[in-house]
Amino acid sequence: MLDDTEGLPLDLPPAAEAALREAGRLWHEEAAAEAKVREALALAPDTLAARIGAYKFYFYRHRLDEALPHARSCVAFALAALGLGEDWRSVKSGDAAFVGSAVTLAPLPKLLMQTLIATGYVLARLGRIEESEAHLSKVLELDPGDRLGAGRMLAVVRRGGIEDEIEP
Repeated sequence: MLDDTEGLPLDLPPAAEAALREAGRLWHEEAAAEAKVREALALAPDTLAARIGAYKFYFYRHRLDEALPHARSCVAFALAALGLGEDWRSVKSGDAAFVGSAVTLAPLPKLLMQTLIATGYVLARLGRIEESEAHLSKVLELDPGDRLGAGRMLAVVRRGGIEDEIEP
């Protein structure tokens, strides 16, 4: 979901952090790992780190229906942290510092865009194409230079998941 977490509020209570670490250690024991993810969420339900951990667990397990609410909660977290209300559809490019390169972009605006991309990707994989396109189009509106790659992903979604053919 995120390529860089520097500058984001990822603090967790020690017990929740330990539960997420244990979930990683137990990765090959799916039920036990999931129990640890759920434990972390119970201990720190409103933290970004717990939601990202849950999203990644379900996403990499290909349990996309279960990953989706966590992706959406990360979008909501970013919106709240930026003071932008509750509806990502109403965000405009001037509402936050959606400027800079992919490397220098401020952490919270980047979080919002990356979590919208993640949500759009999951929606596409679930066959919810119109919703996916809306999320990805919003990122492209906020990031017209397409520093984060939402435009390329949107094009793939619109082609029905088919990559561009590359000529030899």
